Amino acid sequence: MEAVKEKGKGLIICLLISLPCWFLGQKFPVIGGPVFAILAGMIVTLFWKDKGDAAPGIQFTSKKILQYAVILLGFGLNLSEIAKVGAQSLPIILSTIATSLIIAFILSKLLHMPGNISTLVGVGSSICGGSAIAATAPVIGADDEEIAQSISVIFLFNVIAALIFPTLGGAIGLSNEGFGLFAGTAVNDTSSVTAAAAAWDGMHPGANTLDTATIVKLTRTLAIIPITLALAFWRANKTKREGQAEDSGFSLKSVFPMFILYFVLASVITTVCSVAGVPGSTFAPFKTLSKFFIVMAMAAIGLNTDLVKLVKSGGKPIFMGLCCWIGIACVSLGMQHVLGIW
Repeated sequence: MEAVKEKGKGLIICLLISLPCWFLGQKFPVIGGPVFAILAGMIVTLFWKDKGDAAPGIQFTSKKILQYAVILLGFGLNLSEIAKVGAQSLPIILSTIATSLIIAFILSKLLHMPGNISTLVGVGSSICGGSAIAATAPVIGADDEEIAQSISVIFLFNVIAALIFPTLGGAIGLSNEGFGLFAGTAVNDTSSVTAAAAAWDGMHPGANTLDTATIVKLTRTLAIIPITLALAFWRANKTKREGQAEDSGFSLKSVFPMFILYFVLASVITTVCSVAGVPGSTFAPFKTLSKFFIVMAMAAIGLNTDLVKLVKSGGKPIFMGLCCWIGIACVSLGMQHVLGIW
């Protein structure tokens, strides 16, 4: 009861901000609810500096609710479907993920960028946009402004990709299957993947690339598991090297992101139930709740973010996001050509 009293006000404020943003995201899926929420939160905080007794609830939403969203995301992953359809795309997925991470690492050194922002932009570009950022941020200890910065960069190139990729795919002669692979591997966020694939299907009646693009995208999402675990152990080793392990209460739990384990368990439950004949629609409410929790968490992150500071420091992350985006698109098309798909 005490916890509810302490966090209740902040939770309610985040909920009130996220509700209209959720509906706006349904109306404009290319932009998406999380972007509307983070912008709304930043605008509110321009006029509301002192959060007072709402601060604990806002902090809880930006950290814990974000982790709950990632766990529920697992209910949208049927591993058997991914194994059947996603296997063909695996070489392309691995190549694009490696490309984005390498570009982000090199540019972080050349541009002297903060490590957390570079990691979040690289992971968000290569895996699954906001969901990957949501999973990675707690593992590397990113603060709310770093999360907001990276989400903003990913959003920018999501919108551009959703608008221009269908026309680009037609201009270079991609097949329906080829565009499904291209959209699934070269567009960051799930909503933008579906928007691009739906636009292609509208331009090519009967193409049905939406299913292919979505499954390829879900296959990419599985990369959250090894990436976050690798980052967790890297952070733990760094803490040890700096001689802070004892002071910081270092433990196995601090190394292993438990919410990622629950994410894996959720996807296993979905797969087992599917094999047992349980319809996929059974898990639809969990997937919807996951998306809503992300919107709520982004509202909280927006409330903790200085919009003026964000705009002033946005040049380097945007350039990094551009380079990652171009690199992924080129590698995706290049690998299709090598594999004889395009």
